[in-house]
Amino acid sequence: MPRGPRGPIEKPKDRKKVLLRLWTYLYAHKWMSLGAVLLTVGSNLLALLGPMLSGRAIDAIGVEPGQADFPTIFLYCGLMVAFYAVSSLLSYILSILMIQLSQKIVYQMRQQVFNRLTELPVGYFDTHQTGDIVSRISYDIDTVNASLSNDLVQIAASVITVVGSFLMMVLISPVLVLVFAVTIPMSILFTRYMTRKVRPLFHMRSVRLGELNGFVEENITGQKTTKAYHQEETMISRFDEKNKAAVDSYYNADYYGGMTGPSVNFINNLSLAFVSIFGAILYLWGHLSIGDLSSFVLYSRRFSGPINEAANILSELQSACAAAERVFRLIDEEPEPADAPGAVEAVHVRGDVAMDHVHFGYDPDKTIIHDLSLHAPPGGLTAIVGPTGAGKTTLINLLMRFYDPQSGSITLDGTDIRQITRKSLRLSYAMVLQDTWLFTGTIFDNLAYGKKDAKLEDVQAAAKAARIHRYIMSLPQGYDTVLDESGMNISQGQKQLLTIARAMLLDAKMLILDEATSNVDTRTEIQIQAAMRELMKDKTCFVIAHRLSTIQNADNILVVRDGDIVEQGTHRQLMERGGFYASLYNSQFQ
Repeated sequence: MPRGPRGPIEKPKDRKKVLLRLWTYLYAHKWMSLGAVLLTVGSNLLALLGPMLSGRAIDAIGVEPGQADFPTIFLYCGLMVAFYAVSSLLSYILSILMIQLSQKIVYQMRQQVFNRLTELPVGYFDTHQTGDIVSRISYDIDTVNASLSNDLVQIAASVITVVGSFLMMVLISPVLVLVFAVTIPMSILFTRYMTRKVRPLFHMRSVRLGELNGFVEENITGQKTTKAYHQEETMISRFDEKNKAAVDSYYNADYYGGMTGPSVNFINNLSLAFVSIFGAILYLWGHLSIGDLSSFVLYSRRFSGPINEAANILSELQSACAAAERVFRLIDEEPEPADAPGAVEAVHVRGDVAMDHVHFGYDPDKTIIHDLSLHAPPGGLTAIVGPTGAGKTTLINLLMRFYDPQSGSITLDGTDIRQITRKSLRLSYAMVLQDTWLFTGTIFDNLAYGKKDAKLEDVQAAAKAARIHRYIMSLPQGYDTVLDESGMNISQGQKQLLTIARAMLLDAKMLILDEATSNVDTRTEIQIQAAMRELMKDKTCFVIAHRLSTIQNADNILVVRDGDIVEQGTHRQLMERGGFYASLYNSQFQ
């Protein structure tokens, strides 16, 4: 099995299942699909009458000079023009209809993918590259769109043309049709062989593109780090490897996919040569007229042409199936488990949180939280400190039920959080992370993100408490100032203050701060801590902090090391104990 950077590359699922699933999208718009079928049939049947009329017109010319029956010739030529004109008009209407139909299907697919993304657990995004996910919702769905709007119409037209041309050739000369008994099986066998060879290549192409997009997305977000460490050449070298892998996969897929069309075209040209030879013999023997021979040759071209076209679009269809498979695989990802039967809403929350003998590991075979117990009383400030990798952020993930422990229990006001609906549990918390997230929109919209009915006065009060109101008012549009994507037109510290103000605005009974003031200067941080203590009265607060000087007033400090709480108490108690916390605290001032 071919291997990629992340291990074996899976072969595509059954193509029939993918096509049948695509058919469900078409059936959802069955009237438009039916109209497309009728237009396709009508357009191609009218076009099929052309060669027959051409043969009649040729026979009306006659063999001897001066025997041409011009009224009959003009009649058949006029009918040809009329039929071809109507056929072209129907084809134009069909193309417009298929564009509309494919856009409706693509809209539905993108909506399903995005809806599924909102339902997936946080663990999915921890294990999948952002660039690969974006590739599925953009490139892969665009590939399916191109196939629906073009390939399906061509395949349907090809089937009608092949069947219609074959019947017309049988009516003209059953003997000449025997020529295709040799060439058509050759085309079919060769096409089937190439199909098996090309299918996994197009799947690999989609995978490589997703990996390339993921690398580019990571590199763009880390540009400052790359430049700070002068690793431009290193990243260029890694990009070249990813780019070469993507280009090679594109080349292999397109090379073998492009080989099919010319090869089948050569076989079909052999059939035309045989038809010309044997048709001339039948004409000399008086079994075929010049007009019938001309019509047969035209029908043979129409008969073999679609087969050649089908071979040409086969590579595109393979690409679309591989892309659709990746999209369906994302849509079929298991969503976050449903709430337990009988789960209750978290109402009138007091904020009494407790962990009892909790064991947890992101990988079930590798436990990182060992037999952890803690108690955070209502209205108290609980600080969580410890070295990097000790499990501080993991505790927050467990409290918010982004993950569930393998054993042990976590309770809120005495109720196991697994018996509380996730929505009400998470709405009970306001959370500010070290990695700030702002969206393109006004400052007011960003601050009121979690409270849609917030008034300007409420937003301003929160901004004042977070010490960001004065800066906002210094902007030309104040709270109506539009932030760029991810807030790129303001400083990192200002973004952090905005996210803190957003959390302050919520009516949550509990607050989580995960290194929330890491991008704020020390003086402002002290002011924010004081403001938060005032605003968070009677609310339970969890603070993860590396600056131990900022949590000296915490009601309880949990010292986490290797997944266990090794010490807990107030700042004074822990310093007097002279243990691990004291060594951490003193090391920051040495």
